[in-house]
Amino acid sequence: QVQLVESGGGLVQAGGSLRLSCAASGRTFTFGSYAMGWFRHAPGKERDFVAAISWSGGTTFYADSLKCRFAISRDNAKNTVYLQMNNLKPEDTAVYYCAAVRSYGLERASSWYNIWGQGTQVTVSS
Repeated sequence: QVQLVESGGGLVQAGGSLRLSCAASGRTFTFGSYAMGWFRHAPGKERDFVAAISWSGGTTFYADSLKCRFAISRDNAKNTVYLQMNNLKPEDTAVYYCAAVRSYGLERASSWYNIWGQGTQVTVSS
């Protein structure tokens, strides 16, 4: 069973940066066989797609409104995916979730991912 643990969230002022990490683990688990995604859920809103990265890191997808400020990356040797968030805005405040699916493809839809972390809170103050 694969487990995902997010970290790196916190309170930051508008204009600041954070880097979220998502560490994956599990018995007989090959991180390099998994596509990874980041999603966020703000109070009163639906869960939104943020970014995704293919098994090799060769393909990335971003929400159109975030691609200039956010960057997703992965280190398969460390079983970890990252989300670098720059120039943060109060509207970025949300719980950020890491998600995974064993696939060599890549999708934006949350329904495509079948493994989820518990989330990490990001709060951006104005």
